Amino acid sequence: MCEIETQVVVIGGGATGVGILRDLSMRGIPALLLEQGDLAHGTSSRFHGLLHSGARYAVKDAKAAQECIEENKIVKHIAAHCIEDTFGWFVYLKGDDPGYLQLWLQGCDQAGIPVKEVPLEEAFRLEPLLSRQTARVFEVPDATVDGFKLLWANVKSAEKYGGSYRTYCKVKSLWLENKDIKGVYAEDLITGEMIQVRSKIVVNAAGPWSAEIAAMSGFDVHMLKNKGSLLVFNQRMFNRVINRLRTPGDGDIFVPHETVTILGTTSQMVDLPDDNQVREQDVSYLLEMGKDLAEGIEQHRVLRAFAGIRPLYESEDASEHEGRGVSRNFALIDHEKRDGVHGLVSIVGGKLTTYRLMAEKVTDWAAARLNVTTACRTAEEPLHHELPADVWNKARQLLGAAAADKMMERLNEEAASVIAVIEKQPELGQFICECEMVTQAEVLHALQDPAVHSLDDLRRKTRLGMGTCQGTYCTYRSTPMLKDAFGSWERTLKEYRILISERWRGITPVLWGDQLRESELARALYLNVLDFKAVESEE
Repeated sequence: MCEIETQVVVIGGGATGVGILRDLSMRGIPALLLEQGDLAHGTSSRFHGLLHSGARYAVKDAKAAQECIEENKIVKHIAAHCIEDTFGWFVYLKGDDPGYLQLWLQGCDQAGIPVKEVPLEEAFRLEPLLSRQTARVFEVPDATVDGFKLLWANVKSAEKYGGSYRTYCKVKSLWLENKDIKGVYAEDLITGEMIQVRSKIVVNAAGPWSAEIAAMSGFDVHMLKNKGSLLVFNQRMFNRVINRLRTPGDGDIFVPHETVTILGTTSQMVDLPDDNQVREQDVSYLLEMGKDLAEGIEQHRVLRAFAGIRPLYESEDASEHEGRGVSRNFALIDHEKRDGVHGLVSIVGGKLTTYRLMAEKVTDWAAARLNVTTACRTAEEPLHHELPADVWNKARQLLGAAAADKMMERLNEEAASVIAVIEKQPELGQFICECEMVTQAEVLHALQDPAVHSLDDLRRKTRLGMGTCQGTYCTYRSTPMLKDAFGSWERTLKEYRILISERWRGITPVLWGDQLRESELARALYLNVLDFKAVESEE
């Protein structure tokens, strides 16, 4: 058994977990994060990508609204490379409730959310697909955020300050002696090795799995697992986040991301934290709801559907609330006060927008018990520092401005070494993935990362296969590099099957029209060119 010693174990590699790791590390507290999968493989990448202004919660969740607008400003400052400051429009349609409109305006004012009305003529000019049933439009400081970039930036920052993490490391039980936390027992899912981690504090930041982690020692953390399904369109239909100005409901928000648009969401209670399969009826339902905000939505191609699990926490009787009625605020559960267990804390609920604040509260709690007085600096210190101008200029010279900017945002400080490789070997500057502008050099760089264990890890790290072809061409082009990295053709085929199966899960509910035709092309490519067999994945 492998034995590790640290001061704090953080369970969960989502936004909150990596935020906690960063804050602990910046305060000089030794910490280890354990994640059962890859970073950002759960809720933190399975959402609409909205950096909330808080306006969506201004009427019914005033505290969440205020926290969102405050953290919105902070995240835009510390993680500018992960943010597109699109702004958001709240669209009031003809026939909508005027009483709710007034409550919303009052709520935004009380929460400190700036609101500006946009003249209708200007609104239709700037967003031609906006429904002609629109009566009024109001602008708020919503933005979009790339969850993958944000998580990796937090981890890289934490590592600079001594923090460490292990992916594919599943916690099997909490280590307790006389109601004192001594650490955790975990399993390395890659090697099968058992790991004993000794620590003074354990932080449960496992999102939808938080209840399961607490239950390992007989504690009840009542989590509501609420599935939200979303659709990805193959073009940027809007340049701003478009919200319906009404009580938050299904299919009432369009979020632009790079060259695509995401329509969401639904709200369905589920039993399992990984129940993220989208039903065909969810697709039809979202398209029907989306017609209220977007003109001619049925004419636009849907690339895929996906779903994430909202980890909602309700301290009262869960039967009193359903899905959207549960607060989006977060809660810190001190198990010493509640269960008499020293050294265990759970952080539950919340939004990605408030991940940094949640991390600060947890780290304050841990620091107080470890007698550490260092103040939190995560609201002031950017996640990464700008590279020298000569590196940017060289990247743009070699790759072109658009591709260079995308790569620099993904790699941050690591970009300089990739640029140096391309300068020496220009052929490695060729694009493997044209949709996301991923070069051969970047793929090779990512494959050298010890945290990249699979083709799916590579996808999250580089965005390979996340564009409009959904991996049809880029995974095929990367075959020689993957074979070298994975050591054999058999392993490479296995990785292909796993990735394609995952991509297929999202494509299956939207198989019609152009999407069906492209899927048939992809099937022919892999069956005939790569000699795949038409069988189910072993996974």
